[in-house]
Amino acid sequence: MGNGDTTPQTDASNGADQSPQATSFPPVDNQGAVPANKNIDFVLDIPLQVTVQIGSTRMLIRELLQLGQGSVIELNKLAGEPMEVLVNNKLVARGEVVVVNEKFGIRLTDVVSPNQRIQQLG
Repeated sequence: MGNGDTTPQTDASNGADQSPQATSFPPVDNQGAVPANKNIDFVLDIPLQVTVQIGSTRMLIRELLQLGQGSVIELNKLAGEPMEVLVNNKLVARGEVVVVNEKFGIRLTDVVSPNQRIQQLG
């Protein structure tokens, strides 16, 4: 042990390695390269907020306070216009409202190109 041996020492009582373990993120192979199929795998389970925006409007606080059950709010979209699909408040697609098993959904009709999505980030 004292003659230049640099191997990590383990505690014989519990078998635990006493040397710090080097970790990398994302995982790399022995040559230091990230395997091609692992490049994006580590982000696939990150949750994102998905919102479908059917329209919007502006109103005064006075008008907002007068709203009650049965009130109608006029939106800036026409009936039949595509709805916007936002991911973390960034536009990624447009689509039309559908009803499936008594639940609302959206059928995508236009997906924003990857270049346009990247431009939105800047």
